[in-house]
Amino acid sequence: MDLSNARAIVTGGASGLGAATARHFRERGAQVTVLDRDEAGTEAAAGFGAYFARADVTDADSVAAAIAQAVERMGGIDVCVNCAGIVVGEKTVGRDGPHSLDSFRRTIEVNLIGTFNVLRLAAAEMAKNGRDQDNGVIVNTASIAAFDGQSGQAAYAASKAAIAGMTLPIARDLARNKVRVCAIAPGIFGTPMLRGLPQDVQDSLAAEVTNPKRLGEPEEFARLAAFIVENGYMNGETIRIDGALRMR
Repeated sequence: MDLSNARAIVTGGASGLGAATARHFRERGAQVTVLDRDEAGTEAAAGFGAYFARADVTDADSVAAAIAQAVERMGGIDVCVNCAGIVVGEKTVGRDGPHSLDSFRRTIEVNLIGTFNVLRLAAAEMAKNGRDQDNGVIVNTASIAAFDGQSGQAAYAASKAAIAGMTLPIARDLARNKVRVCAIAPGIFGTPMLRGLPQDVQDSLAAEVTNPKRLGEPEEFARLAAFIVENGYMNGETIRIDGALRMR
């Protein structure tokens, strides 16, 4: 698929990996609608020439309305990149007792169910494109925590492992609709949240990376997402982008 002619939606596009992806896609010529629950996304999207639609990924009606808005503005959807997510750090049994069930449930609700909620509705729109090949491309965000999550990452790792696990089945489901599905599993990236940490903490995290010894740049995630969109033989795969980091 030629990104310059694509119509894309990006969840979590107001900041971090989502914003970098939305910006990169716009620079490549794609029409982009940012979906985010933060109204500040309006200004962020306007900054790189994208549309904005407020959406809570965990709410079916909210996402349906946002996608309808995106279709009305762009004339359809060809690409969906799911970057919306939350991180919870909590041990199964900690100093204050057992892991909060509410925080575990919320992590699954946002990261996993929210991703599926968006992609199922986006895929239904892509199926209407009526092409012989490449009616659409879906790129979900997993994490290396899906494969080697650290202590205190039970909820986050479970949600991201499920995203990796559903990639191939969904790719098979959507084959009849000529829609491809992949996931990206990023390592430690220099998002605004991480860049806000003290420099010595950032340096310590970077030192754990095999090569190169630095945090990943959100633009590198964005370029990988663009590669998946444009390479028509990429399907059903979860791709690590982590500098060969294997978390202890």
